[in-house]
Amino acid sequence: MTDTPTGMEQIRDQLLDAALMHVPFDGWSEAAFRAAISDAGIEPQMARAACPRGAVDLAAAFHRRGDDLMVQHLHRTDLTEMRIRDKVGLAIRYRIEAAEDKELVRRGATLFALPQHAAEGSRLVWGTADRIWTALGDVSEDVNWYTKRASLAAVYGSTVLYWLGDETPGEQATWEFLDRRIGNVMQVEKAKAQARKNPLLKPFLIGPDFIARQIRPPHARPRHRMPGWLSPRTE
Repeated sequence: MTDTPTGMEQIRDQLLDAALMHVPFDGWSEAAFRAAISDAGIEPQMARAACPRGAVDLAAAFHRRGDDLMVQHLHRTDLTEMRIRDKVGLAIRYRIEAAEDKELVRRGATLFALPQHAAEGSRLVWGTADRIWTALGDVSEDVNWYTKRASLAAVYGSTVLYWLGDETPGEQATWEFLDRRIGNVMQVEKAKAQARKNPLLKPFLIGPDFIARQIRPPHARPRHRMPGWLSPRTE
């Protein structure tokens, strides 16, 4: 398996590059999409095949491009001596800095706040949280796989919104806000750990803990045999 982009991915990338200069004025809109088609010199039919939803697909591609840049930056950084909270904070900072232009992100936030696109926006933010934890080597195989990503998605989303309105030099107020939000999450995790050690509370947690251990992330769920299912032949 290679990371070579397919023809459609290449077309999408070309359209995205061409659209970026139009989005600050037209938003992630049909007007921006048509302008990108014209500027990129791509046949409209091919553009529609690569982006069936038009500018919505370009906005999603822009978000995922930021995720890719963040992961690349993390892989080039020595994280061995860092605490987990500092690793997470650095990853979110890399992800926000990958966007560069606040107006592109602001227009995207407006688009994905619309009811018809809200689910897509949630999937993208969840995807960012998953990319961060995966890049940091998370090996959770139970309910923690979900809680880690849910908490991180909330921290990331709130930090992005704060960043959009931050006018301090170097976005210093944003990074301080991010540190506080991560601190809040760590306090919750600390309280949960203390509750499990409390002999008075421990009996009440046996049932919930057992159920939580049975929950598996999507990649670890067993495939159930269905009619017509054949097991792979082993040598």
